[in-house]
Amino acid sequence: MQPVSLFELATHQARWLSVRQAAVAGNVANINTPGYRAVDVQPFQDLLADRTLTVASTQPGHIAFGGASGDFGLSEDDSPVVSTSGNSVSVEEELVKAGEVRRGVELNTAIVKAFHRMVMLASR
Repeated sequence: MQPVSLFELATHQARWLSVRQAAVAGNVANINTPGYRAVDVQPFQDLLADRTLTVASTQPGHIAFGGASGDFGLSEDDSPVVSTSGNSVSVEEELVKAGEVRRGVELNTAIVKAFHRMVMLASR
């Protein structure tokens, strides 16, 4: 049994967000490349569903918890081809993805700050 580390989970999500941002940036950079197929990463929720983390119970009344981790490999986006050159990158979709990444980073940062404050208050 391994304990759930909230900081480790937040770090894992931050790495996933970094990989997704790189995929979005690569798609935008290749927007005029003939035959380029847009790529994206597996959703973070799917990564959490792949593997279960278990929590060590220290009290008989503790409730079991599940979570997970995984690799974030790139895969071709299932978008239909939108240009005659065979390029499947859509500027609008990439902007939406970039906005999702930005919101994810902001939320992740806020959560880590809250965890940090909680640990600091508990240690005082």
